[in-house]
Amino acid sequence: MPLEAGLLEILACPACHSPLDDRTAADSPELVCTGTDCGLAYPVRDGIPVLLVDEARRPA
Repeated sequence: MPLEAGLLEILACPACHSPLDDRTAADSPELVCTGTDCGLAYPVRDGIPVLLVDEARRPA
């Protein structure tokens, strides 16, 4: 289930405040930080973004 465009426009990375990119796939929905030094990937569970740094996946 993709996020609404209006919602995505107001969401930001809680760590660096950069915009988030919706990289939602069927098997692993997530929002990825677009900041060059950050890149954290936040999970989306049941259509709700979990914007907690402790829950984010670190970039590889």
